Amino acid sequence: MAMQTVFKRYELKYMITLEQKENILEAMKPYMKLDKYGHTTIRNIYYDTDSYLLIRRSLDHSSYKEKLRIRSYEKTNADSTVFVELKRKYDHVVYKRRISLLEKEAMLWLNDKESFKKQTQIANEVDYFLSYYGNLHPVLFLSYEREAFYAKDGSDFRVTFDDTILCREEDLSLRSDVYGTEILPNKTVLMEIKCSGGIPIWMCHVLSQLNIYKTSFSKYGTAYKTMIFQRMIQEEA
Repeated sequence: MAMQTVFKRYELKYMITLEQKENILEAMKPYMKLDKYGHTTIRNIYYDTDSYLLIRRSLDHSSYKEKLRIRSYEKTNADSTVFVELKRKYDHVVYKRRISLLEKEAMLWLNDKESFKKQTQIANEVDYFLSYYGNLHPVLFLSYEREAFYAKDGSDFRVTFDDTILCREEDLSLRSDVYGTEILPNKTVLMEIKCSGGIPIWMCHVLSQLNIYKTSFSKYGTAYKTMIFQRMIQEEA
């Protein structure tokens, strides 16, 4: 099965308790299955300008948001596969385009600004993004533990549960261990529903019965507000 490189979908976020998660998992059993990765530790390196232009625009509640990151699903070495991802959101719809490559290739491309050898549509879009903003560089390492589920009926409906969201501004490498500042409240889980259409009726019933409501939450945005922005204020004081 070919690896998906282009995504267009809604991503709905819910802040839930551990007890609510267990209830949801029980309700999901007839309809959903743990994906092939099972439980994974996801590592991300986010890129931004010196003034954090990308995340500041995103937090301004603009109808158009965009970000660039490198992602891995394990601790890497130079020859590990990673994903360079362009993620945009417009009018509540998320558009994600990603390309897989070796970690050493990604570092040369994004950090050292060497041209990527494979000329594809997505690679050209990343090149344009890098050229447009000019001075993008790594600003944040962000990791979390994820359980991901897909629908048994073959639809694109997915549910993920993220916890232990850690971030840091130093040691910005996918080859490093996970550590940093926790940005989720204790015993809280971030649930995301990802779909191109409506939420299945059975999930609507579960959310209603458990009094779970959609919220707005950005991992990078929260890290910026709680850690980076506070650090900048202290440095100016």
